[in-house]
Amino acid sequence: MPGGFIPPHGGYEKLLSFQKSRIVYDGTVWFCKQFLSKRDGTYDQMIQAARSGKQNIVEGSCASGTSKEMEIKLTNVARASLEELLEDYRDFLRVRRLEEWPKEHRFTARLRQLNRQSNATYDTFKKGIENPDPAISANVMIGLIKLTSYLLDRQIRQLEDAFLREGGLRERMTRARLNERAKQTCANERQKGRKGLKRVQTRK
Repeated sequence: MPGGFIPPHGGYEKLLSFQKSRIVYDGTVWFCKQFLSKRDGTYDQMIQAARSGKQNIVEGSCASGTSKEMEIKLTNVARASLEELLEDYRDFLRVRRLEEWPKEHRFTARLRQLNRQSNATYDTFKKGIENPDPAISANVMIGLIKLTSYLLDRQIRQLEDAFLREGGLRERMTRARLNERAKQTCANERQKGRKGLKRVQTRK
């Protein structure tokens, strides 16, 4: 309801961080199936970390209406999960003596160009993610995770700023009650004023 103390919430599919995290999850599922054995403990670990990154964005967004604190906490969990996943991809490259692309690498520049495209989907990055060369696939995933983590860092800062300005549910409930009381007081005063005016007019 307009002016209510529970703000609009959900709508996670519109968040760029969620859109990128979904690409990271789908890409990680493909990567693990392609380059890791299911007997390798890292297989499930990487998929679970990717899923946690995505799902905690969803849960945080849905919880935002009643708990900004919970939204911030879950968004931080998503960020931490992606950091864990990033390290797994780096481990994959390191133990196989494969290079992690530096910023100036020509493929890194190409990945940045793709990331600037509006409404980018899995298909936008599919050629790189599903590349038969594991070094290319892993580096593309690393680039996508870094971008998603950057978006989450920015999102967390915005959530913290909003919390400092607006407070949580308790503060919004208190403001809503005070506003309602103020409206009721004004209405009562106007009604008293009208009654007093009628009495004066009757005496005349």
